[in-house]
Order: sequence, then structure tokens, then C-alpha cells
Amino acid sequence: MANAKSKEKPSSPIGASLQRNDVYEKVTGSAIYVDDLQFGNKLLYAHVLRSPHPHALIKSIDTSKAEKLPGVKVVVTGKDFPERMGLYLKDKTIFALDRVRFIGEPVAAVAAVSEEIAMKACDLIEVEYEVLEAVFDAEYGASEKAPLIHPQLGEYYCPNYLFPKPGTNISNHFKIRRGNCEAAWKECAYIVERTFHIPHIQHVPIETHGAIAMMDEKGKMTIWASSQSPFAQRNIIAQALHITQTDLRVIAPLVGGGFGSKAGVTMEAIPAALATKCKGWPVKLMLTREEEFFTNFVRQGLTTHVKVGCDKDGNILALKNVMYWDAGASTEYGANVVRAAGYSSSGPYDIPNIETDSICVYTNHPIGGAYRGFGMSELHTGIDQAIDELAEKAGFDKVTFLKKNAISEGDIIVTGMKMHAMGIQECIDNVAKSIEFSKKEEPTSPDRVRGKGIAIMWKAPATSPNPGSSAWVELAEDGKVTVGLGGQELGQGTFTVMAQMAAAALGVKYEDVRIAGPVDTQYSPYEWQTVASRLTWSMGNAVRAAAADARRQILDVVAEAWKENPEDLDIVNGVVVSYKSEKETPLANLVIYGLPRENNGGWIGGPIVGRGSFMPQYITNLDLETGQGPRAVVHYTVGCEGLDIEIDKNTGKIHVIKAAASFDVGKAINPELVKGQIEGGFVQGLSSALFEEIRLRNGVMTNPSFVDYRIATAPDVNFPLDVPFVEVPQDDGPWGARGVGEHPMVPTIAALGNAIYNATGIRLDGPPYSAEKVYLAMYDAGLTK
Repeated sequence: MANAKSKEKPSSPIGASLQRNDVYEKVTGSAIYVDDLQFGNKLLYAHVLRSPHPHALIKSIDTSKAEKLPGVKVVVTGKDFPERMGLYLKDKTIFALDRVRFIGEPVAAVAAVSEEIAMKACDLIEVEYEVLEAVFDAEYGASEKAPLIHPQLGEYYCPNYLFPKPGTNISNHFKIRRGNCEAAWKECAYIVERTFHIPHIQHVPIETHGAIAMMDEKGKMTIWASSQSPFAQRNIIAQALHITQTDLRVIAPLVGGGFGSKAGVTMEAIPAALATKCKGWPVKLMLTREEEFFTNFVRQGLTTHVKVGCDKDGNILALKNVMYWDAGASTEYGANVVRAAGYSSSGPYDIPNIETDSICVYTNHPIGGAYRGFGMSELHTGIDQAIDELAEKAGFDKVTFLKKNAISEGDIIVTGMKMHAMGIQECIDNVAKSIEFSKKEEPTSPDRVRGKGIAIMWKAPATSPNPGSSAWVELAEDGKVTVGLGGQELGQGTFTVMAQMAAAALGVKYEDVRIAGPVDTQYSPYEWQTVASRLTWSMGNAVRAAAADARRQILDVVAEAWKENPEDLDIVNGVVVSYKSEKETPLANLVIYGLPRENNGGWIGGPIVGRGSFMPQYITNLDLETGQGPRAVVHYTVGCEGLDIEIDKNTGKIHVIKAAASFDVGKAINPELVKGQIEGGFVQGLSSALFEEIRLRNGVMTNPSFVDYRIATAPDVNFPLDVPFVEVPQDDGPWGARGVGEHPMVPTIAALGNAIYNATGIRLDGPPYSAEKVYLAMYDAGLTK
């Protein structure tokens, strides 16, 4: 029990590396396993007939043979569900209507009593196609010569911060026109121009996409889905199926990996569509690993043309950045990736003259969507390598050049917004120190060359202007706390952090807080999506507000009962104490039953439920032609990474000797979780830099398995990784915190590319920096035989 006389508070759970297995109030498995006990033999299995062509008109579909197959419950096609849907740009339907736009696009689906029957039924569906010319290159796709992939683009709904060009394949063209680049080039003593190509890659979550949908006889639907966006799914699918959001419930158990792939709506609408045709029957669809690779979201490809120049004193004067994004057959989510790259297109550099064209292009490739980093890895791959080369050309030490040109508090950044406080200088110093960047070190073998690379980054939460969060805090008779929230646990530790925040704001022990789950749109408070590294900041603000609301209610009750001022009261470790009268009482019972008035005069209080919400209200739109405006984003997280590598001259294999990553997290609510996110993000970034690539040939993915699609594993990361973080508080973050989930994979490709250049003098035009690619480049340069 707290000691009111001491007036000393215990240590806060904020900033503590707390961990607990029981923070989740109800532990449930993923959507894969929901059906085992819940549905029994009434469960139907779905299979999808997919397009074999990258671009073709659908002339006819005959489902009659499939419908007659014993065991088939329902067969659906695009004509059954013609409504367009999408999170940002509504440009896709659940099933293809008049044409198919990529290999793997859903054309029809079957629900049957077994997977085998569903697959056989799909084989019986007859589709007649008229093959059309396809687009496999974004720059060509943006030209007037390319065939139109979405002739009806001008009819699609899109928000007023996206700028499609009807009559073309350009679904969003974001521009920055700041200063006068043409005049600035004449003032530049040194100029670097480079073109980089960044390939599509896959998220490869361990758990593939899965969903079960069931509509009851009253027309109310429940979807169980492995999802980062249960509330967004409720909204989008309800609109597509013409049912109200109130009649659609999404339950999202713990997710077995997301990285952006399970944001928005992809395959979840398919079992939902089938379920509308067989009321009372649950329909399950699980993607195979091969389907996971190319039928859902992938990271968009990018071709970027970078031109950057500085004066003789090393001040960067101008940057031109033209980016052609290979966004695939639908850009309903990817159009906002392109927007995010546009408003961050300068990188974390103070550059007075900037010209950016960030162009989202329809192609007949898989659909590009959210991926950890949301366009920033691709963007920084180009600008950070060009600036690294510029520093060398101008004769500057690269760390000095970065610090000289990095953004500072109060600077007017690329969109006209004033930069907030942040610690990018400290991040650069941390990394340079950790890898001893200025020290020239010899390779460990005469058959190797050695080099060091460094790169900086920034990233803002890439959202709509008004993404909301809400939370509730409820107390039980024993004084313990349950927190309701709508954000999802993906393994990043958000439930732990929210429990810490609730405990600190309310005044209870961390061990006495539980998170209600699973996330359920019928009972959980609203959360926009678990994306954009925004939960610690946005949902954290809502949880803190809900806990503060509950705290206020409790103190008001006790103050009235004790005839004291609430300002003289506190809650310490679950006990209300008075610093004036030195009274104290535990939360147990009073948070349900209240407290008695004097002389049996009734009762004060009742069940305590705190409510909180948060939505940024200060994001403004930007000018269509210049990209300028008061405030494009809520804030930026900044950071730096560096690598010390050796390259085997006989094989081209890269060996990482040591690495470092430093990010300004505002306030580390849980330092160990912060370190875990930085380490994991760095490894994922390194994997994308060394190995990962969706190999596409005429729209066909040629490596849709882990046999041919390589990701980093434990032997690839057997090196020291230093992760010193910086804490410069964010003014609108809870306890000053800001997100750091995506950021650690943003500068990794550029840092590695810079290290390769430092070791070999060769500037490769893009990842993956495979042993074969590096060896052949060294061979062509005469560095090896």
C-alpha cells in the first residue's frame, strides 16, 4: 500500500523494458486456426480462379459445369459484385469485371465442402479471353504510347490529395516545385546525376493471408481475418457488398507477420462475397505460399532519376528527383505511397531548390501496396547514394558533408513546413563512432576489399489527413485495469507499450493492466489502421487520454467523499492517497461501487470507465502544382545507419563486419522493444538490399517460393549491430514518443550501396546487391579475374 506520508511516487513504467506473457487479456490463435473448434463440419472451403494473362478482355465466363459439381455450394464472378473499392483510390473490384490486369487477378471463386472439390470446380469454369498489349515498364506506361490499363480512371473516386490523370496510366502525379532549380544548377560547382532501379519485393510474412466469413440469416456478417486493418476492412468491404458497417463485424486475432501486406483489403473480400450467397455457412480462404507471393500486395518497383548539386563550400543547392513508380494493376493503396515519397522527396536535407515528380503508374504487374517503410527505402536508395557521391566529388568527408546539409530544427523543409525538434546530428555521430567511419581499415584477407558506408533518413506517418484513434479503460472490483483498443499486435510489442502507458497515466502497477482482445470491431474502440509506425504516437495519445479520464473520475469521487480538492489527491500503485490529510484507500471496490456518504446519506460514484480519442487536426493539403503548404505531415522520425563490409573478390559475396543504426525515437517507452524494432528493421532492410527481388518476366513471377526467393536468415546476420537511440521529445507524442517501427529498414540499401562504392569504386544501379551482381561488376571494372 502506498505511503501517503512519504509523498514519493514509485518509478514510472514509462522508459522501462517491461515484458509479460499475460498482457493480452484473451490469447487466441491466428485466423488459420479459428475454424478448428468453432465451425466443425459446416465450414466451406474457397478456391479462386485467377487470370493466366497480364492484360486481357473477358469475353465470356461459363460457370455451369462448376455449379453442377457435387459438393459445390456457390460460384461467384465479377458480375455479382461490380462495386469498386479501395482505401484511397477506388479502382478495383473483388473479381475482375470486363478485363484482367495482372496474372493472378481473381476472376471467379467457389465455395465447396472441401478444398479438393473447390479446386476441381474452378478447373471446370470456362473463361474466354481476348489478350491485350501489356505494360511492364513504368516509364513506358506513363507515356502516351502505352495502352490504357484503366480507361475509366476519370470515373474513379479519389480523395482531394491525390492527382490522377484520366486518359493516361498515371493514377497520381505529386509535384514539388520549390525555389528555382534551373537557376541553381548554374551556381553549383559539383553535380551528380544517377538513375537507380529498385525492384518489387514481397513481405513474406510467416503466416500467409487467411480469412473466414459468415453471413447469418438476418444479413449480418462476421469476418475473422489476419489483419492490420479490421476497421478499414469493415468500412471498405461493407461498401463493396452494399451492407451497413454496423452489420459487418471483423474479428482480428493476433497476426503472424504483416509488414504492410495485411493493411487495407486484399483477399479478405473474397470469402465475404461468397458468404453473401450462402447464408449461415462459414467460408474459409487461405492463400498458399505461392499465391502470397504475387496475388496480394507487393512493394512497388521504382525507377528514379536523381540530379543533385552543391557549391564549392559543400552546401547542397539543388535536387531534381523524377520517380516512376511501377504500382501494378491497382493503385488503390499505392497511390498514397507515391504521395508520401513526393512530400519527403528531399530526404532529411536542407535544400533550397527542389523539383520533384513522383509518378504513380499502372502496369500489368502485381498490385503494389503498403510495405514497411512505405516508399522511403526506395526513395532514399537513390538520393542518399547520389549525395554520397556528391560529397566525394566535392572533396568532403562524408560524415562532415551529411552533418553540414542535414535538416535542423526551424528549417523550412521540402513542402514549406517548419521542421520540429529532432536529433539527426546525434544519430550521425552515433553511427560514425560505432563503425569508426573515419578509420581506414585493411581487409581481413588479401582476397577481399573493404569499405564503409553511411546514410541518413527521415519518414513521416504516411496517412490520410485525419486518421483517428480511440481507447477505453475499465476497472474491475479488484482494482485491476482492462484497456480496450483497436490497434493490432503484430509482434512489435504495441500491447505491452499501451499497458505501460495506461499504468503510468492512471497510477497503477503495470502488472495490473490487461489488453482486451482479440480486436473486434463490434466491441473494440475505433482505430484507423495498424500502419505507418503511428500506434505508439496516435493510439498512445488515446490510451493516455482514456486513462487520464478514468483517473479524473476516481479522484473526483474520492475528493467529494473526503471533502478535499482533487488537486491534493493522487493514485499511486493502485491506491488513492491524499497529500493533505494523508488518507488513503485502494481502488478495489470503489471503482465499481463508489464510496458511501457520511451518515448513511447514500453513495458517491459508480463503475469507472475512461474514454479517450485522438486525431491530428493540423495536417493540411498541399498545392497541386508546387506541393507547398503549411503542414504536410504530423512529424518526422529521423535516423542514420552505417555498415563496415568486406567483399570477396573471387565470388562477389558481401561480408558485413559490423553495423550500426541510430534513430531519434522521441522517448523510448520500452527501450528493449525499441532496440528490437531497430534490429529487426535493419535485418529486413539488409535482406532487401542483398537478396530480395520479385523476378518478373512478361508479368509472370518466376521465383514464387523460398527455393528461389531468398531472404536473410540467422547466418546472414552474424555480426555486431550497435543500436544507440536518441531521445528528442516530440511535442505531440505521449511522453514525447514517436514511432520507429518502419524506419530502421529505410536507409539500409543506400548505406550498403555506399559501402560497396567505398570498397570498389563501383556504383551499382540498384539492389539486390547479390554476389553475382557484385562479382560481375568488379569483373567488368577489372578488379577481379
